Amino acid sequence: MRLTTARRSTLFAGLAIASVAVLTACGTASGGGDSGEEATELGDYEGSVSILAWPGYVEDGSNDPSVDWVSAFEEETGCMVESKTYGTSDEAFSLMKTGDYDVVAASGDASLRLVAAGEVAPVNTDLLKNYDGIFDFLKMQSWNSVDGVSYGIPHGYGANLLMYNTDVFPDGLTSWSAVFDDAAANSGKVTAYDSPIYIADAAVYLMATQPELGIENPYALDETQLAAAVELLKAQRQHIGEYWSDYLKEIQAFETGDSVVGTTWQVIQNSITTGNTEVVLPDEGTTGWSDTWMISSQAKSPNCAYAWLDYIASPEANAQATAYFGEAPSSQAACEFRDDCEAYHAGDADYASQIWYWSTPIADCLDGRTDVECTDYAAWTTAWQEIKG
Repeated sequence: MRLTTARRSTLFAGLAIASVAVLTACGTASGGGDSGEEATELGDYEGSVSILAWPGYVEDGSNDPSVDWVSAFEEETGCMVESKTYGTSDEAFSLMKTGDYDVVAASGDASLRLVAAGEVAPVNTDLLKNYDGIFDFLKMQSWNSVDGVSYGIPHGYGANLLMYNTDVFPDGLTSWSAVFDDAAANSGKVTAYDSPIYIADAAVYLMATQPELGIENPYALDETQLAAAVELLKAQRQHIGEYWSDYLKEIQAFETGDSVVGTTWQVIQNSITTGNTEVVLPDEGTTGWSDTWMISSQAKSPNCAYAWLDYIASPEANAQATAYFGEAPSSQAACEFRDDCEAYHAGDADYASQIWYWSTPIADCLDGRTDVECTDYAAWTTAWQEIKG
């Protein structure tokens, strides 16, 4: 079965970054206590598995009878799936602390917090037959591993792109300057993602346009660098018509012409019906996401948990899940079951290298600096409130 990315009027506003996170002395990801032991072999399946995930990641046909990749897993393993969805990474972090869930799909602003708190266990990827097929550029990255130890497997990934109205920009765009330095040209019709993590988008632009600031990682900003990003975003604020977090609202704004330029996801542009929008990954690079399937250090069904990680990384299941959500799959083999991989630049390592994947800002600078303290997500949340007024 080959899958296409259809417009889904009921699709969730997924991948919302937590807007009220309070990260204090989280320290390095390797801190925070015992994170469980890495499994060395698997035993008998326990008969059930409890999964915590973003909406649209664990579909069993109850939302749409034609969308179901859970039933095949249950039939294959005998592990009956109980699932719960969450709306923010903060909610996921809190729910995982209850010990009620065996598996979680975590975005980069939650994964390291879960490791630091000892809520997830190392994952022995040698026990997963589908791990080898996952794109190398998604494996053992800063948001899914610590000190050379894997804490999960990649699910899918995507970039935050620049979308523009081709009637307004007939010559196209190649730079984020359209929403920053040149935003006044379309004042009131510029849009941006509504979350403190959007500060990183400003930092990516500053990396290219103000190299004297010394920003080397948009999630590792000292006080001076954060202040520069805040200044840029305050200047942008007066030209923003609407910030968005529900992607259906951005679709409507571009279709009505209320928005003509701003940050977006590929699935949004795919869903716009007017035929007068284009997207580009700008020359400066961009932010994006790569979610990770992780196993609870308190898992009651660790064998079924490993079975789920292996299954969701299998080509057909991964193709179904990532196509439904609107993102690139985690393997080239998954593209055999999709006809839109080219649109998502699946497997294009050069393209992926231009993406700074969402990561939680913490005081210990993610860029490796030790001579300065970086600003954490609590500081970013305060700054975002100040930016929006």
